[in-house]
Amino acid sequence: MMGGYRRTALIVACALFMQNLDATVLTTALPVLAREFAVSPADISLALTGYLLALAVFIPASGPVADRFGSRRTFQLAIALFMLGSIACGFSQRLETLVMARFLQGAGGAMMVPVGRLVLLRSVEKRDLVPAMAWLTMPAMIGPILGPPVGGAIVTWLEWRWIFWINVPMGLLGIALVGLYIPESTPTARKPFDMIGFLLCALALGPLIFGLQLAGRASQWTLVALLLATGGLAGLLYLRHARRVPNPLLDPALLHIPTFRLSVIGGTLIRITQGAMPFLMPMLLQLAFGLTAAASGGTTLASAMGAFVMKGAARRLLWRFGFRTTLTVIGLLAPLAYSFTGLIRHDWPIAAIFALLLVCGFLISLQFTAYNAIAYADVEADRMSQATSFYATFQQLSLSLGICIGASALGLAMHWNGHVQPTFGDFTVAIWTVTAISLCAVFSNRAFAADAGAALSGHRAG
Repeated sequence: MMGGYRRTALIVACALFMQNLDATVLTTALPVLAREFAVSPADISLALTGYLLALAVFIPASGPVADRFGSRRTFQLAIALFMLGSIACGFSQRLETLVMARFLQGAGGAMMVPVGRLVLLRSVEKRDLVPAMAWLTMPAMIGPILGPPVGGAIVTWLEWRWIFWINVPMGLLGIALVGLYIPESTPTARKPFDMIGFLLCALALGPLIFGLQLAGRASQWTLVALLLATGGLAGLLYLRHARRVPNPLLDPALLHIPTFRLSVIGGTLIRITQGAMPFLMPMLLQLAFGLTAAASGGTTLASAMGAFVMKGAARRLLWRFGFRTTLTVIGLLAPLAYSFTGLIRHDWPIAAIFALLLVCGFLISLQFTAYNAIAYADVEADRMSQATSFYATFQQLSLSLGICIGASALGLAMHWNGHVQPTFGDFTVAIWTVTAISLCAVFSNRAFAADAGAALSGHRAG
């Protein structure tokens, strides 16, 4: 029977898979929902906006809530909120109720990611953290890949409401398994909740994330500029506030920890590629290469298979080479491997595309496993909840930024070349843009100390 860190990691990973799958499965059904509610495609995007707003508001608050009520209890509550929001989405009869239900669902999703990682960090010994993170990384890779084909199958063969109702059995199972197998952490001494910081974070993150999303999907540049300026100003006000209070909601002082700071910087840069590719690859395979949605989904599944293969290799590679060398080498190889997808043309055999995406999935998943582990190597136990909230906030920003940059580069290439529909060359420009940015993570990877994370990997420099 599976036990130890694998069981804990898989329980947390299943909840995160549910959230990651839901985040992408809905995009396939948006045209169907627009017809169902008799609204325009632009209006139905509010269903995505409501979810993103909840993420922006509640991710920073997840750490203090877990400290006050216990990480296991908070994790169960997050799953329950996500499940209730899913049920409400399925029963929605109007766009307004769907948006409100998506906000409730997003509140649960915002708590699930950082608190789930916190549950794992508090339940697993340091020597088992790397393989545990390898298991945890898989849903982040698999969910966005499975989302489009699963969504397409549901809206083709079932009613669209099942897109949300499939979360119910997974949610009930998750709540039960968390209660049975994950120990409760002892709530820490109650600290005053940083309400001003909470409001400033919401005013900063909400406009920033929405502005990035709009920049990637529309030409509303005046609104985009206003949103980004509002978010940037609120962010500056938050930084000023955080320096003046003893327990800020998101503590910038965490960046004084070298391993945490470098993981945030490198992880943000590499996630730009990871945010863009689930958006670009299905369009490349369907619009330029001519595959059906089902064939496209089957091909991109290769990335998930690569992530699955990686879970057995991460611990051995980090033990042999250490975090700095592994991250530096993979930081070069992963963006370069993804850059080769920009060379895909109509005469490429499907087997070659599948093999390339398999390699990409392996490399990028290994990189995320290493980043997610080394980030917490030197964080003290009483600051772990703050660290998970901080890290999750930057994850969400970087993924949104990836979609924005990828979509904007694709649109600019189409405009420059006078194309109404994107061609292979347009996709090449977009893919090479996001991979070039991710290559910059090599500089932060080289800045890790030679013995960084030795307690996690078992590697001894020299």
